[in-house]
Amino acid sequence: MQGGKLRYIYGPVSSWRLGSSLGIDPISDKKKICSFNCIYCQLGKTKNLTSERKIYVPTDEVVNEIMSLPEIKIDYITFSGRGEPTLAENLGEMIKTIKKLRNEKIAVITNSSLLSRDDVIEDLLIADSVLVKLDAHSQKSLETINRPIKGLTFDLILDGIKRFRKFYKNKFALQMMFVDENKNYAKELSQLAREINPDEVQINTPLRPCKVKPLPKEEIDKIKEYFQGMNYISVYDTEKKEVKPISTKDTLKRRGKI
Repeated sequence: MQGGKLRYIYGPVSSWRLGSSLGIDPISDKKKICSFNCIYCQLGKTKNLTSERKIYVPTDEVVNEIMSLPEIKIDYITFSGRGEPTLAENLGEMIKTIKKLRNEKIAVITNSSLLSRDDVIEDLLIADSVLVKLDAHSQKSLETINRPIKGLTFDLILDGIKRFRKFYKNKFALQMMFVDENKNYAKELSQLAREINPDEVQINTPLRPCKVKPLPKEEIDKIKEYFQGMNYISVYDTEKKEVKPISTKDTLKRRGKI
């Protein structure tokens, strides 16, 4: 299998949070499937808005692609892609299988929407790093920024994050995307971050092409002041590694990486 024919694996990409990261999409090779319809998403509107866990991509198809890879040097294998990776009912099976085949650390980037579920927590416990999203400080801001599927509430998501934090023993990062709609609530979000007590807070703003303008560095620097005393990094403060992707430009574009 050549790199141009990879359907579910993409990259490696240069990640400001994870270094050199090889992506795995456990839910789709073409269309976006997610429980959120975030205003800043580089993949555009969520047409398949769902919170249903099921097998979207067979584990053996991802394993076959992993086994076909040429020799590459990467820091992480990261489950992300075109939507919410925890929607994949076989996510835990994929992680366990890949850990037997590769030596790299496994990361999962999640929007936190399903962290109230025991089966999701169980799947994520075996990852080496989990990056959970929290952009909102209230139900209103959740509906304004993340626009979740009906039934997903701010309290449910926040409780899920806190509960998962108690169980998870590996690197736990809290990612926060700041845009015009929540930049004036940095204090409230920092207070929530202190309650959650992550290993790292990742302060982000949408630098990839999307419909929302990123906040300038000066505004992000002001936001950082509310997180003093915590371990935090900002998208403006990190240097990206040079990487050479094995997947095609079209594959990277479909996943919003370029």
